[in-house]
Amino acid sequence: MATSVQQQEHISVRGGNVHNLKNINVDIPLNQFVAISGPSGSGKSSLAMGILYAEGSRRYLEALSTYTRRRISQSKRSQVQEVRHIPSAIALRQRPNVPSERSTVGSMSELFNVVRLIFSRLGSTVCPNGHRIGPSLKIAQSMDLPGGPDSKMGYITCPECGVEFMAKSAEDFAFNSGGACPECHGTGKVRELDESKLIGDENLSLAEGVVASWHLPGRNFMPTVAETLGVRTDVPYKDLTDAEKEIVLHGEKKQYPVDFRTSTGRVFHTDKTLYENAFAAVYDSLKTVKSDRAINQVNQFFHFSVCPTCHGTRLNPELLTQLVGGRNIAEVSDLSLGKLTDWETQAKQGLPAAMQAMAKVLFKNLTDTLRPLLELGLDYLTLARNGNTLSTGELQRLQLAKTIRTETTGVLYVLDEPSIGLHPDNVQGLIHVFRQLIAQGNSLVVVDHEVDIIEAADWVIEIGPGSGDAGGNIIAQGTPQDLVGNPQSLIGPYISGKAAIMHPKVSATKKASELTTEFEVKNYFNLKDVAVSIPGNQITAVTGFSGAGKTSLILDSLVPAIKALNAKAALPKQVANLKTHLTDVVSVDAKPIGKNSRSTIATYTTIMDNLRRIFASQPAAKAKKFGPAYFSYNNKQGACEHCGGLGMITLDIQYLPDMEEVCPYCHGARYKDEIQQIRWQGHNIVELLDLSVSDALAVFESVPKIEKQLKLLDEMGLGYLHLGESTPSLSGGEAQRLKLMSHLNKRQSRTLFIFDEPSVGLHPQDVQTLLGVINSLKAKGATIIIITHDLDLMTNADYLIDLGPKGGQAGGQLMASGEPKALIKNATSLTLKYLKTHFQKFQLA
Repeated sequence: MATSVQQQEHISVRGGNVHNLKNINVDIPLNQFVAISGPSGSGKSSLAMGILYAEGSRRYLEALSTYTRRRISQSKRSQVQEVRHIPSAIALRQRPNVPSERSTVGSMSELFNVVRLIFSRLGSTVCPNGHRIGPSLKIAQSMDLPGGPDSKMGYITCPECGVEFMAKSAEDFAFNSGGACPECHGTGKVRELDESKLIGDENLSLAEGVVASWHLPGRNFMPTVAETLGVRTDVPYKDLTDAEKEIVLHGEKKQYPVDFRTSTGRVFHTDKTLYENAFAAVYDSLKTVKSDRAINQVNQFFHFSVCPTCHGTRLNPELLTQLVGGRNIAEVSDLSLGKLTDWETQAKQGLPAAMQAMAKVLFKNLTDTLRPLLELGLDYLTLARNGNTLSTGELQRLQLAKTIRTETTGVLYVLDEPSIGLHPDNVQGLIHVFRQLIAQGNSLVVVDHEVDIIEAADWVIEIGPGSGDAGGNIIAQGTPQDLVGNPQSLIGPYISGKAAIMHPKVSATKKASELTTEFEVKNYFNLKDVAVSIPGNQITAVTGFSGAGKTSLILDSLVPAIKALNAKAALPKQVANLKTHLTDVVSVDAKPIGKNSRSTIATYTTIMDNLRRIFASQPAAKAKKFGPAYFSYNNKQGACEHCGGLGMITLDIQYLPDMEEVCPYCHGARYKDEIQQIRWQGHNIVELLDLSVSDALAVFESVPKIEKQLKLLDEMGLGYLHLGESTPSLSGGEAQRLKLMSHLNKRQSRTLFIFDEPSVGLHPQDVQTLLGVINSLKAKGATIIIITHDLDLMTNADYLIDLGPKGGQAGGQLMASGEPKALIKNATSLTLKYLKTHFQKFQLA
C-alpha cells in the first residue's frame, strides 16, 4: 500500500473542467486501486469517465490508422488543460447496453464457445443408424482435417454398421449459426398472432377505432378505405355482416381509389391507396419496424411460447444425441455455473486414457474462464440464461470477468459503480478481482459508494462538498485511514462507524396488522411454496443474494397479482391466497429519464408549461402574437433555427471524433433572439431556465403552481439542479427522486411503492435523503417495499424479508422475516450476519 502519492508514478490531471468540475488539479497513483467518492452529482464520473477514460481511450485510438478510426466510436476531447502519464483506458460503465434476445450468459461470457469445443472434441456421438460411438482421438483429429464435398477427411465411419457421416464441429453446436433450431432459428421461442387482440370492444364502430391493428403507425385511414369497399363504419362491429367482417379481417391487399374528407369538409381524391386488412396491418408493420418502441407496439398482437421443436434449447434437436459426461449440450447449458466443475469430473471419468491430456487442456480453458465469474458471485446463473433478463449489476460483472481473463498489463481500468446488485458477501470477491487486476500490472480507478470497497482502496479521492454547482472540488484525498481523521472528508465517518445512519422514524397512520398483505408463491423459478406477509404503511426491505428470488417474489408475482385482483382478472398462476387492501402499485427504478437533452427538469415537471403560459401572456408577446408554442425550444416557432433548439451543434470531422460545439448563433440559449427579448419580472425564459431550483424559489414565490413544484424538488434534496438541466444526465438517485414528485402531494393509503435497488449511485449521505423521501411517502399512508443489498436501508426498515440461502437453485427459500433489530439477535442467514456487524459497527445493537 502506498504511503505517499509523491513516491509513486501517477497520472497528472491539470485544469479539469468537465461538467461541474472546477478547474481541478489532481494526481492519480498508477498501479494502485484508487477509489473516487463523493455525493451524487458531485463530479465523480466527470473525473473518472469524462477525463481519465475519455483521454486514455482517445489517445490510444489516435495511434490507429485513419481507416480504422473512422469505424470506431471515439470519445470527445475532454475539457482539461493537461493530462500526463495516462495509460490506454478501458471502462465498465454503470449501465451496460441491454443484450439482444440472441445473447445468453454462455455466449456473453464466451463459456459456451469452450463448451461447444468440448462437445465437438470429447463427445460421444451417434451414427445415422442409431449406433453410439464412444469418444476417441480419431474423432477429435477429424475436426482438424480439411473436409470438402469430394473429400473423406472430417468423416467418421461407424464401427457397427460401417456408415460414413460428417463429424460435428464446434460451429455445428452454435445456436446463432449452423446449430440453430430450424423452427425458431435459435431464439428458443415462437411467435404466433393472437387474433383476439386484433378487434377491441365490439360495441365500438370502425370509425371509433374498434380495429386495434389499424392504430399502428400509418394505418389510421384504413376505416375510410374499408368504407369505400362497402363496410359501414358508423355501426358497432358486432352488428356488421359476415361479408363486412371478412373485408375488415381478410380483405384483398391492393390499391383502391379513395376520397378522403377533412374536418373542414374538403375532399382529397387518391387513385392508389393501399388497403391492409386487420391481419396484414400487423404482419406488414413487423417487416418495417426498427425502434424498440415500435417493436413493442407490434408485439402486443402476438403471444410468445416455447418452441415446440427445440423446447427452448435454441439448438437443432439432432445435436442433442452427442453426449459428454452423460449429458447433452442443452443439459449442460441448464447447469448453474457453480455446477460446471462437477460436470468436468463426470466428463473426464468417461474418457479413454489417450484423451485425458486433451480433456485437461480444454477444461482448464473452461475453468480459467469460469473462475472470475464465480468469484464475482455469479455461480447461480446458467449458460442458457437470456442476456436480456440479467440485471445491470450482473451485466457489469460479466463484463468485468471477461476483462480480467484477458490478463492485460499496463492498462487503466475505470469502473463506474461495480458493486451494483452485489450482496455484501460478494463484495469481498469483487475486491479480490480488483487485486488481480493490479497484480497483472494495471491501474484501477473505481467510482463507488460501497464503504467496504472504499475502505479496501489504496488511495481515495473525494469530490464535493455538495452536488451540482456545490460540487466539483477535491475536498479530501489520501488512504482510507487518512480520511477517517480528516474533518473535510464525507466518507470518513462511514468508514469509522461514527456517522448517524438511523433516519428519524415516521409513525404509521394505522396499525400495520390492520393493513397486512399476505400471499404465497407456489412454484415459480426457484421459489417453492414461499408465503410472506408484508405489513401495511411500513417500510419493508426484501434482501438476499442476486438470484435468490427477490424479483420473482415481488416484481414478477406480487405486482401483477395486485393489478389482476383490482382488474377482477385471474391471478398469475404461481400466486395463491392473496389478501390485500392495496389497489395501486408504483415501481420506482433508477433508469434515466428521457433519451436526449431535450428532456429537462422543467419539461419533466409542469414548470415549463406554466412558464410558457406566463411569457405568452406578457403584453410584448401578445403584440407579436407569440403564443405558448413560441416559448418551447422543441417547436420551430421558438427554437433557434441553426441548432433546432438543442443549444449545441455537432461537427463531423471524418476520422476524428465528432465535435460538439455551443451553437454560435444562440450561444447555447436554444431560443431565437426575438423570443429572448420577451421578459417577465426582468427575466427572459433563458435566464429562468438557467436558475437552480433553490434560486428559482425566490423568483416564483408569487406563482403558486411553479412554487409548489420547486418546493417538492427542494424537499427531495434536488435544489442544486438547474431548471434547464438535461434529465438523461441525472444520476440514478436523482432520477428516482424526480419520478416520485407527483406522488408526494396526495394520500397514498392504498398504494404500494416498490423501490428496486434504490441506493444505486447514492453516497451514504444521499441514502439519508432518500430515506427522508421514503418516509414522506409513509407519512402519506403508503406501503413501501425496498429490494436492496444496502445495509443502511436494511437498518432503517420497519420489517425485513430475507431470501436465500444463496442464489439460483441454492436460493428461493424464506430465511427470515420480522423487525431487523430482533432478527439479528439470532442471525440465521449471511444477510443477517452482515446486518448484525453493521449494527455493531455503528453502535446500534
